[in-house]
Amino acid sequence: MELIRGTPLLVQIFIVYFFIGTVLNLDRFTAGVAALAVFTGAYVAEIVRAGISSIHKGQMEAGRSLGMTSAQTMRYVILPQAFKRVLPPLAGQFINLIKDSSLVSVISITDLTKAGREVVSSTFSPFEVWFTVALLYLVLTGTLSFLVRRLEVKYARSN
Repeated sequence: MELIRGTPLLVQIFIVYFFIGTVLNLDRFTAGVAALAVFTGAYVAEIVRAGISSIHKGQMEAGRSLGMTSAQTMRYVILPQAFKRVLPPLAGQFINLIKDSSLVSVISITDLTKAGREVVSSTFSPFEVWFTVALLYLVLTGTLSFLVRRLEVKYARSN
């Protein structure tokens, strides 16, 4: 996990595409998705681990004393509390994933950024194109932020 979190995503995209992708005969799209998935997965795993660890040990002991199994206690006691705590950092990570997806354009995957470059090269209107691309990313991330805020409010009421 430290290896993934400690190296830049761009370098990981190159490694997956040029080395792992060559050995496993992966196309660009698969290599790009794999690199983004591994990178984001490392961060999400750490966020979830920290969320579960933040729940006091007494909660597990309370569930066990009520006759629940460890799995039941985790499912019905620990995870609902941890979910409320990890929702904001998870949302931030997924917003970063949307923005980081622009990096896959370096291996010739057509995403919003690559499409913007292609339009700039044919229209010679960089300001209009890049402001439009930025606005589209802002709409995507803003929508996700709005939905997460609504989830946070919903779960705050359930306390």
